[in-house]
Amino acid sequence: MPLLDHFNPPLSRTHPWRGFHGAWATGIARLLNLGVLPQGYYAVPLVDRDGPIEIDVAALRDPDTTPYSEGAPAPQTWTPPAPGLAVAVELPAAECVEVQVFADDGDPRLAAAIELISPRNKDRPTARQAFAVKCVHYLHQGSSVVVVDTVTTRRADLNAAILALLGVDSSAAMPSPGLSAVAYRAIDRESETQQLQVWPAPLFLGQSLPTLPLWIASEFSIPLDLEASYQATCRDLRIRQAG
Repeated sequence: MPLLDHFNPPLSRTHPWRGFHGAWATGIARLLNLGVLPQGYYAVPLVDRDGPIEIDVAALRDPDTTPYSEGAPAPQTWTPPAPGLAVAVELPAAECVEVQVFADDGDPRLAAAIELISPRNKDRPTARQAFAVKCVHYLHQGSSVVVVDTVTTRRADLNAAILALLGVDSSAAMPSPGLSAVAYRAIDRESETQQLQVWPAPLFLGQSLPTLPLWIASEFSIPLDLEASYQATCRDLRIRQAG
């Protein structure tokens, strides 16, 4: 199954990209879990579409009791001071479709992340910066990253944004802005001479997707067969090649 355009008609009308990307993330995780990942590792699809990140603070009280004990002083009312700064800002909405690979060595440890780019990730500078910071954070904590960009309705280069945060000139080694799949790995993180290794692969509509290395340990990688998971997802959703 060659790569199709999931962001423009006719396919965007029959199979909206959000549904396809969610199914593709599940298909990638299924493929990895069914024999590609060694014992002690597992993959989990994560789809967060405009979902909030929040902390709930709850107060639990028996309705048959008084708010405070008899004889105890009433709680004091506290008024916070005025803020030192109050300005209008634009916080990019979170939109995340990814597969996370964990090493189950006591407490689950994130070994790798596979990011499926959405149009919102490429929409504006703040969104591109937020996505790049997320990927660089993964690399800093020792996780490898694969970025898969099949978005045909935005031309922004997220890989250039990632490399710019790391102080790397991407003009020589990276594919020209467009569709791409890129694997990242940071090594020698504890030394002064850290190294970033990158495996870039341009993508083209009408052509097969590549297989990239997915590094799940410092000296061990597995093949990430994007074409196999893509074909399986298209079959599951009854998407057929035009013509």
